[in-house]
Amino acid sequence: MRYVITGASRGIGFEFVQQLLLRGDTVEAGVRSPEGARRLEPLKHKAGNRLRIHALDVGDDASVRAFATNVCTSPVDVLINNAGVAGLWCALSDVDYADMARTFTINALGPLRVTNAMLPGLRRGALRRVAHVTSRMGSLAENTDGGAYAYRMSKAALNMAVRTLSTDLRPEGFVTVLLHPGWVQTDMGGPDATLPAPDSVRGMLRVIDGLSPEHSGRFFDYQGAEVPW
Repeated sequence: MRYVITGASRGIGFEFVQQLLLRGDTVEAGVRSPEGARRLEPLKHKAGNRLRIHALDVGDDASVRAFATNVCTSPVDVLINNAGVAGLWCALSDVDYADMARTFTINALGPLRVTNAMLPGLRRGALRRVAHVTSRMGSLAENTDGGAYAYRMSKAALNMAVRTLSTDLRPEGFVTVLLHPGWVQTDMGGPDATLPAPDSVRGMLRVIDGLSPEHSGRFFDYQGAEVPW
């Protein structure tokens, strides 16, 4: 199968690339910086033409269009919208609105930009699956702690976008879902995170592999349990 991964050079995205290549899939990896591309080069050396590395800034329309043009020359079976930022985690009195706007641009608008641009390739693919890495922190029902305005609001907006996408794309046979990866041991997760990245990604891939039409528009954690909105 042919997968597209955004934010592929570090953390969860890098682990997605590693596991997919190990099981024999082909990966189109989107990375924001030349440094990120260099991190993937050892994997490319082993995988050969099963891994292609592309420049991709999900917050920039022109970058997304160029990425999609390069990737959609062949069918795409699964798109995993993984790229994201934490934004500033702060109290109400310290909210930085410029940072909040940037966080929305990456976390909420970015996956929508990429999905929209990738539709020509996805329509030619065998599976027509789109998975979006979100967070329980975007759940209205589970927000009992407050704070982290930019991150929470951007993920809640992404969750609504995916519900809407699921309705619009269902007639074409698309399955699009939200995935909570857990509190993962990455740079974003921080030093206190409890879940190793390989365990999180292994679980999310099991969820993606098992998707069927009735799952579209739903919100699952990495173990396959449904998350309240």
